[in-house]
Amino acid sequence: MVAPGVLVLGSPLLAGFLFGPRAVAGLLAGAIVSGVQVAISASNTGGAWDNAKKETEKRRSQHKAKCINDLGITLDEARAEFAGLEGTDLNDTERTRMELLQKWIEEEAELRERHIAAVVGDTVGDPLKDTSGPAINILIKLSAITSLVFGSYIAQYCKWGRNDLFSDDVNVANAARAARAE
Repeated sequence: MVAPGVLVLGSPLLAGFLFGPRAVAGLLAGAIVSGVQVAISASNTGGAWDNAKKETEKRRSQHKAKCINDLGITLDEARAEFAGLEGTDLNDTERTRMELLQKWIEEEAELRERHIAAVVGDTVGDPLKDTSGPAINILIKLSAITSLVFGSYIAQYCKWGRNDLFSDDVNVANAARAARAE
């Protein structure tokens, strides 16, 4: 946690004392634009993973309920019945029942794998949504406040560009005034 703090606090100071206030302004503009994009992306990604888990759990519950309605038994009972029918001589009705049980069991296995993946995604998504995205906002503010606090020192003691800091702007303004006066 020290390295990100040093980066956030040190970047505006280093840019300012080496290159002047304009460099700090550029740094802050870049930090704001990229930080907002990353924060929004992190929050949306975490929310999507959270919603994916909820959707997977809903489908799995619906599948279990439909199994009870269609077969009249739970999936555990269907597995036990399938294991009992497997490897025996079956008539057409029993074969049809076994194929139906197999279809339900395979679909449940697929839904279980999806659920496991969704739980892993949710484990990553929750902190991303709840902490990482909002924390980037704090980093942007900390960079901006650091720049404001040290702004006068940066303007006074920057290594390059101190004397002609706003000379381009002043020259343009003076030229515009002179043109209007004529």
